Amino acid sequence: MRVASPREAPIFREAERFDVPVVALPIGRKDPLGLIALRRALSGERIDVVNCHSSTDSWLAALACRAFWLGRRRPPALVRTRHISARVPTDAATRWLYTRATAEIVTTGEAIRQQLIQANGVSPARVTSIPTGVDLERFAAGDKEAARNALELPADVPLVGIVATLRSWKGHRYLVEAMTLLTHRDAQLVIVGDGPQAEALTAQVRSLGLANRVRFAGNQEDVVPWLQAFDVFALPSYANEGVPQGLVQAMAVGAPCVTTDVGAIGEIAINDATALVVAKQNAVALAAGIDRLLGDAALVSRLVWSARDRVHSRFGIRKMLDAMEAVFRRAADANRYR
Repeated sequence: MRVASPREAPIFREAERFDVPVVALPIGRKDPLGLIALRRALSGERIDVVNCHSSTDSWLAALACRAFWLGRRRPPALVRTRHISARVPTDAATRWLYTRATAEIVTTGEAIRQQLIQANGVSPARVTSIPTGVDLERFAAGDKEAARNALELPADVPLVGIVATLRSWKGHRYLVEAMTLLTHRDAQLVIVGDGPQAEALTAQVRSLGLANRVRFAGNQEDVVPWLQAFDVFALPSYANEGVPQGLVQAMAVGAPCVTTDVGAIGEIAINDATALVVAKQNAVALAAGIDRLLGDAALVSRLVWSARDRVHSRFGIRKMLDAMEAVFRRAADANRYR
């Protein structure tokens, strides 16, 4: 395996940290420089499959592979992983990308798969739903008191937490607003992550007088102890979700969850069975769900047991790796003999 990315991208540093071979390429934008660089990198050694994960790298990889045909060489097979449920355009160029340039498509949830089949005309045989798996040995229940002590979090107050990039559609602002509506007035909120909404959220916290009840923890290399420290994990997303990693990780650790029915969240969060599912973009409903979890130990015990069972049966990393390997082998074999 090789990773190609811009040098400034976080995945470049992560690849080096995990000793995965990585090459720096100027592929952060859709421009001829990135296309030429990727084409040259692909032609430098025998590549069977290229796996791309976003719009920019998908277009660059599709066009770079097309250049192989123009040079009368067999191109690598292109596998497109689609992580979010945002609508895919239906123009002619995008149809070419999804139906002709791409050998296989992987979605992180069945809802996204059905969207591509129904709205974009992708053949059901060429698109596979494979939720991103979690390491079940690493994401496991732990000692809440020890986790709070290690993170210097208060030991004697209810803690509501979220682990997510600070994007608008993750719904952080509704969670901040919900903190003003809780009947558990001593509850505090811990926000783990960073992103484009950081400044806006900081201003919102200040304007609502919540500075003493909200902690911004920023990005964390290891989120396990943070998840273990929470009394409630909240993810009030209102758009674009596949099956969110943070939600699956929280369930694996044993944190009771409140979330929304967006994208493919319903594949892990079943209302009143594995989580509480509330209306999106609704701070009142979110606050009611948090209060319910903070006040009902029997409910929490039932949800946590069922959620952990569902994660272990469907969302382990081994299951994901086996499914992805099958897709890569199918794409490579079809490409080899066509």
